[in-house]
Amino acid sequence: MDRRIFLRTVGGGVIAAATATTVAGCSSALPPEAIAAWNGPGNEPDARRWILAHAILAPHSHNLQSWLVDLSVPEEITLFLDRSRLLPETDPFSRQMMMSQGTFLELLDLAAKQKGLRAEISLFPQGVFPPTTVDARPTARIRLVPDASVQPDPLFAQVFRRRTHREAYEAREPDASALQAIGASVQPHAVRAGFVGTAQADLMQQHRRIAMEAWRIELVTPRTVMESIQVLRVGPAEIAQHRDGISLNDPMVRALAAVGLFDRSKAPAPDDASTTMQIKDFNANIAATPAFFWLVTEGNDRVTQVQSGRAYVRAQLAATAAGLSMQPLSQALQEYPEQAGTYAAIHQLVEAPAPRFTVQMWARLGYAPAIGPSPRRGLDAHILKA
Repeated sequence: MDRRIFLRTVGGGVIAAATATTVAGCSSALPPEAIAAWNGPGNEPDARRWILAHAILAPHSHNLQSWLVDLSVPEEITLFLDRSRLLPETDPFSRQMMMSQGTFLELLDLAAKQKGLRAEISLFPQGVFPPTTVDARPTARIRLVPDASVQPDPLFAQVFRRRTHREAYEAREPDASALQAIGASVQPHAVRAGFVGTAQADLMQQHRRIAMEAWRIELVTPRTVMESIQVLRVGPAEIAQHRDGISLNDPMVRALAAVGLFDRSKAPAPDDASTTMQIKDFNANIAATPAFFWLVTEGNDRVTQVQSGRAYVRAQLAATAAGLSMQPLSQALQEYPEQAGTYAAIHQLVEAPAPRFTVQMWARLGYAPAIGPSPRRGLDAHILKA
């Protein structure tokens, strides 16, 4: 969600839930148990658990953390997609879910290297999912093999520092050496990286227009905006209970929720003040964004989607190392009918005509103030019970 969340209250009123504290004596900090996973695994003796404790810090669509692992075979990890945690409205073909499986696998691979282990990753060992559906078969089987030739990857140092930054970015351009490092980081995977900055004023305006329109469409389409509302976690108790989704811990929102005045039962109307204010606020951030970044693949099969997720998290880690922030602009890349126009527009703009090519990731890029981590469910929540 955006830097400020404009909320429709029972009775039609509207409030702006800013990130700053709005009720004296209350804190908007997340409860410690919700972010405990970011403290790391410590002296965990089980190598698989140690590695997985890093993998669960990967970025994921709507922060749903749709990862399940089976540890029943020694020295192996089998990864499954948690099909109870999908986004059927905004991600109807589960492309973003497959990318999120990829972000998990990349952090797993980086962590394995730190232990001197080679992660032999076999994707879809029981067969690849169809193009538009997913099922109960595993996404990957990983065998961990001791290998003295394995070298640690410098990007691992950024795993605990990585953030998805949705607030306003500074006006200054990203450094050229930083862009070069980001581009180089994705080379292990079959993707094409691209960038545009304020020196290309006309292109920047086109990127901004597409991003703004795609965001507007998502907000005024009831079923897609409700998909986000349904994973809002409001206040310390909800955030600590779920440790996923979109966290709102602003004291004003908590006060309204406590007395039953925060309406999450239905989507606001397209012309509702809560919608128009949120569009205005998002547009201001986009208008001030100094650069955009994207990843393009030839083809769009399930393996390519997973590998694209691996490439994206590498790019985000490289950006973090350079002091830069990223925020995915997923709306125009989503395959539901209302976004068909923006989907075609962004593909044309970055010279990736569909269906031969697919824009797998499109993101804001820039310098921004430090922020805290998002909630994580903890390792045990992802391990399948025998």
